[in-house]
Amino acid sequence: MSPFIKICGITNVEDALWAAHCGATAIGLVFAEESPRRITLGSATEILSVVPETLVRVGVFVNEPLEHLNDCVAKLGLHFAQLHGEESPDYCRQVKGKVIKAFRVSSERDLESLQQYPVDAFLLDAFAPGKRGGSGKTFDWSLAVKAKEHGVPIILSGGLNPDNVAEAVQTVAPWGVDASSGVEISPGKKDHDKVRLFVENAIRAFSAISAVPPREAPPGSEE
Repeated sequence: MSPFIKICGITNVEDALWAAHCGATAIGLVFAEESPRRITLGSATEILSVVPETLVRVGVFVNEPLEHLNDCVAKLGLHFAQLHGEESPDYCRQVKGKVIKAFRVSSERDLESLQQYPVDAFLLDAFAPGKRGGSGKTFDWSLAVKAKEHGVPIILSGGLNPDNVAEAVQTVAPWGVDASSGVEISPGKKDHDKVRLFVENAIRAFSAISAVPPREAPPGSEE
């Protein structure tokens, strides 16, 4: 199984195709109104109409009304809904599709609620006041190692870039990695050299730990 390597905050066709060309296995499309990387349903439809069918499609939402979120998942054929707000465990149960629940972590206390969530993967991001993600900050990766004890696949995020992704993979051995601001020229515009290097370094690092027993994959991620 290919490692889950996601380029998030995609806003245009060119960057989406480049991410796929470089070997990224997933892209993230942000629908949260507060994000500088937010795109419309129309733009998302255009992007997804041209990317390879094998590319995992992730929609990023923050406290979205459930009916509207499920409508987006259905219309766009999203493989995952990635939730970055205060969505409850019950809300996650009602999402019509696979769910990645994001948590911003700064201490072990932030991991306590993970066991309450019936989701397919957790995305761990750095805590930054006033920001849901894309802060460019890393966090203590030992917390991500601790989070693996819950038995749910872990996607490591928060300040990952071409220079530190290999160390992150080697340290945590996560199910996947996610980059946004660390591979950008400006919010929503990707730096193609950084995207290429990030993916190459991530693939190389995952290959180096391939002797480790396979990580459990969320259902549907092989699409």
